Parts: sequence; C-alpha cells; structure tokens
Amino acid sequence: MTAHLLEKAARAVKSARVLLDLGDTDSACSRAYYAMFDAARGALARRGYTPDSHKTHGSVHSAFAMEFVKTGLIPREIGRALGQVQDVRLLADYSAESIPSDKAEWSVRHAEAFVKAVRALPLG
Repeated sequence: MTAHLLEKAARAVKSARVLLDLGDTDSACSRAYYAMFDAARGALARRGYTPDSHKTHGSVHSAFAMEFVKTGLIPREIGRALGQVQDVRLLADYSAESIPSDKAEWSVRHAEAFVKAVRALPLG
C-alpha cells in the first residue's frame, strides 16, 4: 500500500505540472494537493498507520505533522505547505473564480517539493 500511494502521489504531481502548463490552474491546484495528501498517507503507512486510522484530511495532516514535522524528518516549511495547498485547492474546487497562475505555480512547486521530501524519507 505504501508504494502504491507514493506512486500515485508521483503521478498526481506530474499531472499537476501538465495541467498548469495547459493553463488549467484550478485542476492543477487540485492535483497538487492530492499529490501531497497521498504522499502523506504513504509516509504514514510506512509507519504502520492504516487507511482506517485516518477518516478525515485533518487527521492525516495532524498525524503527518506529529510523525514527520515535529520530529524534524520533514522541514517545517514543507510540512506547513500541506495545509496551505489544501486551502488553495478548496478555492479551486469551490470558488466561482479561477486560481491565478502565480498561486497555482506556487501550489505545484510546493507539491513537487513535498512529494520529493516524502519519497526521500528513510524507510521504517
């Protein structure tokens, strides 16, 4: 399951970059967030967490922060971006206005950094 989630995250972040390049800022932000979310879930699965142990996005964010950010395995700025990109994703998915390209680029860059950092975590 861990490998599947990390591969899914890698595909989603690549899709986010393609969507951004095509000018679809809203979809790019949505894919960027879900790349991060799946990477976080994959990292937690490496630590023995099961999908059933996290019923909400907030519980995934909290567990990820406790396991990886507070322990120093993931830099605070990268960990904080998970919630920030989620906020952008919510606007992208539910707002009548499109996300500006600079904010979408910011979201995709942070997703790329997040997925890279999670994939670099030591096993175990």
